Amino acid sequence: MDLETLKAAYPEALKYHKGGKVSTAPRKRLRSIDELGLAYTPGVAVPCKQIEANPLSAYDYTSKSNLVAVISNGTAVLGLGDIGAVASKPVMEGKAILFKTFADVDAFDIEVNEKDVDKFVAVVKAIAPTFGGINLEDIKAPECFEIESRLIKELDIPVMHDDQHGTAIISTAAIINALHLVNKKAEDIKVVVFGAGAAAIACAKMYKALGVKNLVMFDSKGA
Repeated sequence: MDLETLKAAYPEALKYHKGGKVSTAPRKRLRSIDELGLAYTPGVAVPCKQIEANPLSAYDYTSKSNLVAVISNGTAVLGLGDIGAVASKPVMEGKAILFKTFADVDAFDIEVNEKDVDKFVAVVKAIAPTFGGINLEDIKAPECFEIESRLIKELDIPVMHDDQHGTAIISTAAIINALHLVNKKAEDIKVVVFGAGAAAIACAKMYKALGVKNLVMFDSKGA
């Protein structure tokens, strides 16, 4: 759809998104000179030195334990395609408020203006110490497979490409539920997957792990 058609279909969208959808808020009180001295210098030196001595204590003395990075380069935004990093920001902000609203997990959206796999991976690795987890989002195939695989291997925090595994998990759960309702086993059914992008491939892999034997996938050229 072009912009004017989208505006007509969703007339409240720009008003809703105006000013952005995420913000930061302090978790600690800052109302006195003493509290200022604890929040910042000189008292902040204590947790800094504690973390230097034991890096894992960052999960105790910073927001790292409840902070996720929603990261994209905007190359495969759902329904819109390669619209670029900055144009993908409303989607990434939307994912951030989903984290907060449904799981009370804080999330920052980070849009990286980089399509090269090596450089993108380097950027994510460089900022990873800030976060307790990485949620990759709307990165096109096949680059997304290599990016996720490398980051999982090279980082010490959880990494998930939502377009692959979020979709695979929820659709596999739906199949499990359907099998229960009709009293069938996974090996008894035929599954047809329309599309062969990142999400579809991840779904197909999980269906096979579930036990599906008869699976047909269609891409733009056919079965």
